[in-house]
Amino acid sequence: MILIVVIIFLLLVIGIPVAFAFFLPVVFGMNGLGLTMEMVSGLPYTTVASFPLIAIPLFILLGELMNQAGLIDKLINLAELFLKKLKGSLGYITVVCAAFLGAITGSSVATVAAISSTMGKRMMNDGYKKEYVASLTAAVGLLGVLIPPSIPLILYGSIANVSISDLFLATLVPGIIMTLTYILVHKLLLKSSKTSVVKMQSEDEIATTIEIKSSPFQIFKSSLPALFLPVIVLGGIYGGIFTATEAAAVAAVYALIIYIVNRKPKGKSIYQIFLKAGIVSATILLLISFTSIFNRVIVLEQIPQVLTEMSLSITDNKYVFLMMVVLILLIVGMFMETNTAVLLMAPLLFPVALNYGIDPIHFGIALVTNIEIGLLTPPMAANLYVSAKINQVPVMNMLKYTFIFLGASIFVLLLITFFPIFTTWFL
Repeated sequence: MILIVVIIFLLLVIGIPVAFAFFLPVVFGMNGLGLTMEMVSGLPYTTVASFPLIAIPLFILLGELMNQAGLIDKLINLAELFLKKLKGSLGYITVVCAAFLGAITGSSVATVAAISSTMGKRMMNDGYKKEYVASLTAAVGLLGVLIPPSIPLILYGSIANVSISDLFLATLVPGIIMTLTYILVHKLLLKSSKTSVVKMQSEDEIATTIEIKSSPFQIFKSSLPALFLPVIVLGGIYGGIFTATEAAAVAAVYALIIYIVNRKPKGKSIYQIFLKAGIVSATILLLISFTSIFNRVIVLEQIPQVLTEMSLSITDNKYVFLMMVVLILLIVGMFMETNTAVLLMAPLLFPVALNYGIDPIHFGIALVTNIEIGLLTPPMAANLYVSAKINQVPVMNMLKYTFIFLGASIFVLLLITFFPIFTTWFL
């Protein structure tokens, strides 16, 4: 089993598609594991044919529809209406809008792409250093995963058999803490993040400025469709009206109606949106289905029990165990994509955490937050690369500021990990 895990890591490092990196070593090692094809052939289908996992393609479609409907710009205009008088307002607007986008997309990389495209040039034109803008937009992308809906949390919930609605509710306080932390970091870095050069505005930016000069009522009215979306998703879930999956379906239909009303699209454009969402969803679901065989092997080989015995032989203190988990997952996050890391590490560590008496909801939020920080740590730092590309900044130039945001993120992670009240306050 150790050999299989090593081979999986090696295949991931050399660039083999993630789903096949999990699938091939197990299939070719079946004889040594005492498995037959008949024992595992139905697993991929039965794993993805799950009601909770239907939420994944629906939330991805939701994010794509909201992005194409132009509601991101509406959110930015609303945030600027309230924050524009503050010194360094564009940085605060970037953080706040990323938090709102997190409540729409459920994806960190999608949040980075959207916020970099919309706020990056505006911040640079206002005199911010390119490398600071790129670092800020890369960091706030973590809010896309931490603030519900969150695809990695859906994956964890399906693995650990934990209520996805409870997981979403548990991230609200950590999400607020992370948002406020980034706001504080921006305030502290305000002087060092600016140059004395202010660029000329482009025609598009002038048009945006004109839109900002609309009346407060007009700005608020135009942003209402976007503001109402978290109410549908979170309000519906926590009000007991529907499940997380049903909330995703209702929200996706709502977003489709908003997109049609706002854009009056032709059939081909709607088809392209569904196609793009379908491709992304298929990639994630294929990954889930293929890793299900690996997860079954973990159970059959009693790997969680072995890990429990090993960890208990080191310490019986759950806080020491949690510190070990933090260090391990920070390293894993450096080399693995977030969803992949959740699918690999959750079935290994979740049963061990239960033996230490750690609440499964608390552990899930800590685990996902821990892994998502890997999006800021090379070599697999997807947020850094996306932000660097969109803002046209070399990654190496970003590191000075990125390490500051990384330190702030780890500080919040430690709060979440060692103070369960932040995630279990509603239980």
